[in-house]
Amino acid sequence: MFGIDLIDASLIPAMLVALAAGLLSFLSPCVLPIVPPYLAYMSGSTIAQLRGDTAVRNRALLPALFFVLGLSTIFLILGFAASLAGSAFMQYQGYFNALAGILVMVFGLHFLHILRVPFLDREARVDAGDQGGTAFGAYLLGLAFAFGWTPCIGPQLGAILSLAASEGSVPRGTFLLAVYAAGLGIPFLLVAAFLPRMGGLLDWMKRHMEVIERIMGLLLWTIGLMMLTGGFSAFAFWLLEVFPGLAALG
Repeated sequence: MFGIDLIDASLIPAMLVALAAGLLSFLSPCVLPIVPPYLAYMSGSTIAQLRGDTAVRNRALLPALFFVLGLSTIFLILGFAASLAGSAFMQYQGYFNALAGILVMVFGLHFLHILRVPFLDREARVDAGDQGGTAFGAYLLGLAFAFGWTPCIGPQLGAILSLAASEGSVPRGTFLLAVYAAGLGIPFLLVAAFLPRMGGLLDWMKRHMEVIERIMGLLLWTIGLMMLTGGFSAFAFWLLEVFPGLAALG
């Protein structure tokens, strides 16, 4: 469709996984708790002002958007690189998918607390400088965030990078990372816009972080198994049978 091989029914399962992985990355223990402080820093205010002053929240929206653009920049570059590598080794795609599937299953076991990987419990925070209250500073902070928290969100990000590489297409693989970035970035913008209303929900999520981690682990283990067994192709065929209109996508 439109003369380009980008979105079709075969990509939909991977898109759903990328969106879910981005959301789960947002809910991870090293991201969710720091969202309000980051918003306060970027808007040059305090958390109390964000909760109680509509004008302050409105002022935080533009920096929050640039923050999301910053982290999306890094994810798109990673997606481009992974897709390029996958395209270069298309003849070994079967072996690559099997190894990537096993790796993602190990990531899942880490979050299920069955097999702990110490590296995935570390953070490497990068200082973006004293740039609070400016859109440019928020963009730099987004770049630093994407670099510094990669070990913590590594399992989710690694799963999507593996999917991107297995696509064997640079545009499709890069697009998957854009979907992942949307799954991580859109909740951030929603919190910026509706912090008072979402405060209770954020507190509830923090209290149930262990359950969220286990759900994350189960999802990653399932993704790895599907990559290992060719389940994504089977899921795509099932979608076409149940929703024939999807065939119009490509």
